[in-house]
Parts: sequence; C-alpha cells; structure tokens
Amino acid sequence: MEKEIITLQVEEEAWEGARLDQYLSEALAFSRSYLQKLIKNEYVSINGNLTVKAKVPVHLDDCVEVQIPEPEKLDIRPEKMDLDILYEDDDLLVVNKPKDMVVHPAPGHMTHTLVNGLLDHCQGHLSGINGVMRPGIVHRIDKDTTGALVVCKTDLAHRSLADQLSVHSITRKYNAIVYNNFNEESGVVDAPLGRHPQNRKKMAVIAPEYSSGRSTSTGKRAVTHYRVLDHLNRKFNHLECELETGRTHQIRVHMSYIRHPLLGDAVYGPAPSSGPFSKLQGQTLHARVIGFEHPRSHQYIEVEAPLPQYFVDLLKTLEK
Repeated sequence: MEKEIITLQVEEEAWEGARLDQYLSEALAFSRSYLQKLIKNEYVSINGNLTVKAKVPVHLDDCVEVQIPEPEKLDIRPEKMDLDILYEDDDLLVVNKPKDMVVHPAPGHMTHTLVNGLLDHCQGHLSGINGVMRPGIVHRIDKDTTGALVVCKTDLAHRSLADQLSVHSITRKYNAIVYNNFNEESGVVDAPLGRHPQNRKKMAVIAPEYSSGRSTSTGKRAVTHYRVLDHLNRKFNHLECELETGRTHQIRVHMSYIRHPLLGDAVYGPAPSSGPFSKLQGQTLHARVIGFEHPRSHQYIEVEAPLPQYFVDLLKTLEK
C-alpha cells in the first residue's frame, strides 16, 4: 500500500512565521506529537526540502507536503463498554461522551478511555491518520465535558472532517451554566487564545503585543457566539455557546474572560465548596449539537445529544 500524500499551500497571513508542527496540526487536525514524528522521519517537506524540523517557521506561499505512512499496529486493548451511540454508518459514528471519560489513551492512562471502548465496538475499524494512540479521533472534548463527539471509521471520513474543522464549517453548539447575570441576551467573544504564559497546562486570552508595529502574539483567533437560554436567578445563567473556531478550552476561557466563568470549572473560575454544587465533577458544559457534511454522501447531518441528567437536575435546582 502506497503512502498517502497531502499537499498544502500556506495562504493565510496569520500563519506567517508559525512553527511547522503548529501549522500542520491546525490545518490537518492531527496531534502535534504525531506530526513531529512524521517530520523527524522525513515524511514532511517544505518546498521539496525534507531535512526540516518541527520548529522551522512556515512562510506565505510555502508548499508543504505530508506523506501519511500506513498506520502502526495498535497496542491498546479493546474494552467492552456501554457506549451511547447517537448516529452510526460505515464511515463514522457520533457518540455521546459521559462525564469523567478521557477520549484517548496517554502515558499513565492506557485503559478505560473512549478509544478502548470504540476499538471493541468497531472491531478495530477506525481511521489511522491521527496515529496509534488516537485511532478514529478527529476532535476532542475535555474529560469533564459531556456530549456529541464524531469518530471516524475510515481515512476518507477523517480527511473530510479534518478539512471541515480547518475551515470552521462544522456546527458545534454547547450548553453551559455560568456565573453572573447578563444585561444582553446574546453576544460574541472574539479574543485570541494561546498557552498561559505562567501555567502551560492552562489556556488564556493572549493580548497582541507589538514590536516595531508588527504583531508578535502567539495567540490564535478564537470566536464564541453565545445567547442566554434562561436567566436562572441573579447569580447563574443557562447559555448556548456556538463555536466559530475550536481552540483548546475555548468556551471555558472565553466565558471566564468576560467574567461569566462556568459553574464547576475550578481551573478558570471559582471552585464550588459547599451547597448543591460541592459534588460537581468539573465544568457544567455539554456538547449538545454537532453538524457536518457527510464525507461520502455530502449531505448535511446534524446530531443532538440530550442534556445529561445531572445537568437537568441542576437546572431545576437553580430555577427554584
């Protein structure tokens, strides 16, 4: 079987000077660790040059070629799980991920992940583009976020969904419970996100910095649209948040940035210490709707994940 070859041209000014692995991770929706391995093994070239490194900057009009080798043999055990499948066909499926479930294995956490359950459910038939540790995974949601997640069975589906993610054409709507009342019924947060300068495990809004009139910010453009579904009381609101872009922790950081942190989010907001919220497992965030063009039929598909019971119960408590 011949290697698949993907050819890209750097066309957006925002990517001028960005690291090669960062650019490819965003353009192809692959993990940076997988891409770094491809670069190291000379599967990636810039303008025909194979001897490049992950940190090499890309420039406008560069031609980047990526060879995708055959997937390595998986060393992850399939596990029988009671997965909540919302949609499934020969190319992909949409699963309703529960709270406290990690999406894919990582060192020190090789079992009880969604991937372990998917390997059993799909009998190993998952796309191999995103590497050995993330078969079928084209996008993620946080461990404590619930809701709809697309999983790819074929490389055709993976490439199509990755392309749609890169141009922000996938519909993604989340329900969230946030602190503090809103004066407006809807709004937009347009604020670039990047790694927190002091805590690399967190994300933060990165204000542009200027040197000789040129931006040196490492933040990527991030846009969240929100509307109020219910004014629960003076202290909490029920929101729908729709992603225009899809950055790591985007809704959590954006809501905290405008002083409406998510209830239960101890990383970007106050940690609930008492009362009905003390036993919450992380942020009250649910990926309710995902919509995309089917990779084979090209028909638009929209799948909705019902609110989890803990979320419904919490809304009833707050409405009182």
